[in-house]
Amino acid sequence: MTNLIYVANTSLDGYTEDQDGKFDWTDPGEEYFTFITDLVRTMRTHLYGRQMYETMMVWETDPNLAAESTLMRNFAEIWQAANNIVYSTTLETISTRKTQLSQTFNPEAIRQLKADSEADILIGGPELAAHAFRAGLIDEIHLFLIPILVGGGKSALPDNVRLDLELLEEHRFRDGTVHLSYRTRQRTVN
Repeated sequence: MTNLIYVANTSLDGYTEDQDGKFDWTDPGEEYFTFITDLVRTMRTHLYGRQMYETMMVWETDPNLAAESTLMRNFAEIWQAANNIVYSTTLETISTRKTQLSQTFNPEAIRQLKADSEADILIGGPELAAHAFRAGLIDEIHLFLIPILVGGGKSALPDNVRLDLELLEEHRFRDGTVHLSYRTRQRTVN
């Protein structure tokens, strides 16, 4: 069975967006962008909520991004090669190939997807990930801690979830960003 991996950029105080819904402070430098490109390269399916999908779809809908650099072209190719599933009750149409729309998050469907998949699955967006955390579906967490305090906004991790974690890796980038990856540990009841 494959892993469902939550990947998020977060401020040091734990937010993916500030109080105004802005996340421009998450723009990665080249070293960090290379690292995250290599991380998602092996993930053949991406699960997104509406807002994260609308943020990420530019990797297919805006050819100018891929033209900016070899690194950005590589990321665009990786993103376009992946299958995307978008969970939204408000989105009516999709704008990218290899993308399907689902009105509801069904934990059993995700369990089946994990069982059937040959490659790890990325889940992006804190609201969608919260559903997966609460259903016990997340296997790994990759947090990119950006050296900034934003004072509030959208939390990277859900409330009311308790989970034991095992540190797998840590990496510090020259710009002060820190990558932490954890494996979740399911609690056993004696």
